[in-house]
Amino acid sequence: MKKIALLLVVLMLLSVFAVGCGKQAAKQERHEPPVEGKTESTNFPGVGPLSPAVKVTVGMKQAVSDAGILIGMAKGYYEELGIEIEPVQFNTGQDMINALGAGQLDVGATVTASGLFNAMLRGIPIKIVADKGVNVPGQGYYRLVIRKDLVDEIKDYEDLRGRKLAIVGTASLDEIALDRVLNMGGMTTEDVDLQVIRSFPDIVAAMSNKSIDGGMLIEPFVTAAVEQGIGDPWKDPAEYDPDAQTALLVYGKSMIERPEVAKRFMLAYIKSIRDYNDAFFKGINKDEIISILAQYSTVTDKALYEKMFPVGLNPNGYVRMKGVQMDLDWYLKKGLINGQLKAEDVVDHSYVDYALSVLGKYE
Repeated sequence: MKKIALLLVVLMLLSVFAVGCGKQAAKQERHEPPVEGKTESTNFPGVGPLSPAVKVTVGMKQAVSDAGILIGMAKGYYEELGIEIEPVQFNTGQDMINALGAGQLDVGATVTASGLFNAMLRGIPIKIVADKGVNVPGQGYYRLVIRKDLVDEIKDYEDLRGRKLAIVGTASLDEIALDRVLNMGGMTTEDVDLQVIRSFPDIVAAMSNKSIDGGMLIEPFVTAAVEQGIGDPWKDPAEYDPDAQTALLVYGKSMIERPEVAKRFMLAYIKSIRDYNDAFFKGINKDEIISILAQYSTVTDKALYEKMFPVGLNPNGYVRMKGVQMDLDWYLKKGLINGQLKAEDVVDHSYVDYALSVLGKYE
């Protein structure tokens, strides 16, 4: 009897061990690292780093609007939380969306596009999680620029009718933005000679050789066109697109399935955006932040940062829900998405909520 009892105890212990191993294996299969809570990070009170450290792949173009990632990389915020950023370049936004949905990319720094919302409609777990760029009233960094020699001809919205106007792509933010400009004059993109020119530098070049009358440009190309006497910044986007959510931070399937990684990424992201706002809107440590962006972004000329319209980055992280809904409505009206979506369906602010619970509200 003693031998039988001993055997039963051994079998029970083996069973418990097997279950424990199974849970650990499942955890490792999801690549969710254990959370180290004993070592508190310096910049994030009460939050310990991930241990072991985790690599997070981020799709971005290293534009100035990627400041929330670039500053955090340079200042070690992500590293402090146990995150190693691996930047990944994509040829198209759709390629990035495909990678996010397949779990091959963790985070996307992107803009709204029909492909993004159609992926969500197919049940692919992708979510918009934070702001990555808006126009600041009076200083719009993404806007319609017209040729300098046409300023006396194109004075108001109605004067755009029939003009050759360029965008870098259709069925995305770029076409939406131009369409809203034209709406102010009772028109749509069907009332102009729409040109698709796949890069912003090429749009500036096309204005220079007078093959187009204007185009939608982002900084630093707005400033470049103005400085060279090629383009005019024309009207303030706050007049024709005041609620626009110009760029977005998106979490893919692999990030959503790792909440501890996702929350810590957002902490570093919001901390970085606040450094950006302190620099460009309060003048705090501006030289340091410009030096970081000049090193890590595609805008390498420090002097340009004093001339450019600054991208607006919400230091409290939230996206403009009205702007997202307006984009959804536009895609649906154009027949570019395969079902109805509400902004609440595509945006998840819980990660920003968490970041603010640690960092507090920015004033």
